[in-house]
Amino acid sequence: MKTTWLLPCLFVLLLATFSLGQSSNSVAGPEDLSSLNTQHEAPMLGIHWARGFSPFSRGIPPASNPNMTYHGGVIMPSVVSEAIYWGPSWTNSTFVGDKITGLDSWYTGFNNSNYARTSDEYTGSNGQVGSSVTHNGHLIDTSTAANGSSTSAIVAEVCKEIKSPVSNGYYPVYVDVKRGNAGYCAYHSYGSCSGVTVQVAFFFNLDGDAGCDPQDTSGLHSQGLAALSNVSGHELSEARSDPDNPGAWYDRRGQENGDKCAWTFNVPLVTFSNSTRWKIQGEWSNNAYNTGTGYPNSSGQRGCLDGH
Repeated sequence: MKTTWLLPCLFVLLLATFSLGQSSNSVAGPEDLSSLNTQHEAPMLGIHWARGFSPFSRGIPPASNPNMTYHGGVIMPSVVSEAIYWGPSWTNSTFVGDKITGLDSWYTGFNNSNYARTSDEYTGSNGQVGSSVTHNGHLIDTSTAANGSSTSAIVAEVCKEIKSPVSNGYYPVYVDVKRGNAGYCAYHSYGSCSGVTVQVAFFFNLDGDAGCDPQDTSGLHSQGLAALSNVSGHELSEARSDPDNPGAWYDRRGQENGDKCAWTFNVPLVTFSNSTRWKIQGEWSNNAYNTGTGYPNSSGQRGCLDGH
């Protein structure tokens, strides 16, 4: 889903989500992303809604064929990632816990994993999605973090911290701010740093947040890390297959591959290429749906893959 509206008033405004209004304070579907690109705020893409909050149940009904279709844009053939941890709490060892080391390991293991390959079937005007992710570690900014309500603030943070942005850069921003009344856990977007188009993502502090908790009972990770790792898979997979204007792969309701399999888990843990294991949602595969080889999403459509 793509929108420039921000919570807490989002619940009421979602009733108009698919009216495709054209103003700086409207909710826009994928079809009008080109007009949104001329506005100050970059659109929120791939909003990972909190558990139980399903705006797609309103508005345009699902089609008989749920597959995503191609909309003419670019994809990410490869990714260079670097995480930013924003907020004063990131110097507090009790708050940090296993989150920074765990997410560094998560991004390293995502590279060339079977989980990453669940998105490799998608092509764009610049080639095919690839599973290569080069992770350059992380940066810490101890200034007061934004709450994610402004995509431009997240892009500005990325541009401030990343000194040499690259065109296939993906820069997730993890803040120490709680979700509060916001109905979403994370989103991805895009912007320009020093004339280079980059992909960014935003993640709330999900410690103790039941609405964004995958309920990992393995004991391998703290609850906060488990929650962040699950939504990180959602956003990175979507950024690779639908990164920016004019858009690449999404369905008629604006759902990207992560949206279509959100909060559905096929196996207790998925193993990454560095042998780390995570409880992580699947990603939608048109091919899996067409061949009946995927597992069902929350609507019973058998198109989800997790590469286990």
